[in-house]
Amino acid sequence: MTEKKIMNRWLVVFGAVLIQLALGAIYAWSVFTPALTATSPTELVAQYGAYAEAPMLRITQTEFDAMKAELAEPKKEARTLDLKERITEDKAEKAALGDQKKEVIATMNGIILKYVDQQTLDGLTYRYTKTQTQVIFALGLAFFALVMIYAGKKIKTWGPRKLAIIGGIVLGLGYVLAGLFAGSSFWLNAIFLGVIGGSGIGLAYVVPIAVGIKWFPDKKGMITGLAVAGFGFGAMGWVKLAGSWGHLINDVGVQHTLLIYGVAYALMVIIGGLWMIFPPEGWKPAGYLEKVNASGGKIAPVRDFKPGEMLRTVQYYLILFTFIFSAGAGLMSIGLMKLYPIEALRDNGLDAVTASAIAGTAMAVFFSLANGIGRILWGMLSDKLGRKISIIIMTATQGILVILFTYMAGNEYLLYLGATLIGFNYGGIFALFPTVTADIFGTRNIGQNYPFVFLAYGFGGIVGPIFGGWLGDMGNFPLAFTISGITVLIGTVLTIMLKPVKSYA
Repeated sequence: MTEKKIMNRWLVVFGAVLIQLALGAIYAWSVFTPALTATSPTELVAQYGAYAEAPMLRITQTEFDAMKAELAEPKKEARTLDLKERITEDKAEKAALGDQKKEVIATMNGIILKYVDQQTLDGLTYRYTKTQTQVIFALGLAFFALVMIYAGKKIKTWGPRKLAIIGGIVLGLGYVLAGLFAGSSFWLNAIFLGVIGGSGIGLAYVVPIAVGIKWFPDKKGMITGLAVAGFGFGAMGWVKLAGSWGHLINDVGVQHTLLIYGVAYALMVIIGGLWMIFPPEGWKPAGYLEKVNASGGKIAPVRDFKPGEMLRTVQYYLILFTFIFSAGAGLMSIGLMKLYPIEALRDNGLDAVTASAIAGTAMAVFFSLANGIGRILWGMLSDKLGRKISIIIMTATQGILVILFTYMAGNEYLLYLGATLIGFNYGGIFALFPTVTADIFGTRNIGQNYPFVFLAYGFGGIVGPIFGGWLGDMGNFPLAFTISGITVLIGTVLTIMLKPVKSYA
């Protein structure tokens, strides 16, 4: 293998990041939930912080509320009028103030209607519950995980490049169909976005991981972290583009935003897929074999397991359930990272607009940015510390943080801290679980084996978000976070029990 060919392996990183940026579409779903659950134009504008951002608005929500309160209570001035004259004047004053109040409210509503695109207002006919929005999210996660098993079987026969391109087309198609035909239908949105969109992500997701680990057997943690980092960073970009940065939802409506995203997702995955090729059989980077010999063979597993063999080991189930608990808590946090803090912040005295802006920043900036960084840093740390120790540290701290989040969500700065740390640990699972699978069961069949481990993500994606949304509709967000945190700590115990396969032979 020539030096030029070896250096081509870094093009795999570029292609992988580009693909994963698009696949972050599944997290971008959170930006659509305020529009789908809003019940009035005023609430919709408040959800997106329009009062603070729209240049044509000359009055804030707080000022408007204060004005309404003032108009509702006529000022009492000292008078020397007799009782009859005073009553007559009070009636006239109240009538005048009432007309003024109606005029102010009419003007304000007119500004709102002008600011929010008509298609967005049409979306108010959705009026989905929190549970319904989480069902769509959960469907996407479930089909993501299930279809990934099929993709693992096809990666050798179709080739990684073809598989990635097909995945990008399917993902983009799901969003385009939702934008064109779903309208206010919950079930059509669930099918197009959840089933079709999730399937497209499942087809493409395994490709960068399987290709990257084979090109970088000497840096499995690092390459996996880099390969999946775009998945976390993509969420931040898509959320902010639709919201406070690009105002897509407010400017062009939900349907047109879905169309734009569908085309963008397809193009990015197709372009990134061009570099998705396996290295030649038997290829290793310079110095790798010497490193293996120096380590006494500890770098490589005892042997390469096929999926059927892996499924008969205790290690598989220890890894699987730890992944389920970690993914379920993280996905529930993603689904509720904006809804719950809005309520907690408002309970602590903040107005709806400010609470929404703070919660949106926590999710779209702090959580998403830390999510992407966590994938890279946890991957690199695991190359130094070892996968088992890294997972133990990550799950132990995550379980505690998720429980404490119920006390952090109502304070702006503690919310930012909690979102950052939870996002950082959540991102780590996508770097650590593929690599621990490769370490224990071998690199040769990682494309076929990891989808069975990744089933945990689909199961956690069903239970976590729907469970959180259900308790949210019941007004009990804290209980959801507490239960999820405890399950993550159970995963810590399971990881402590994890030993090499040969121990059970």
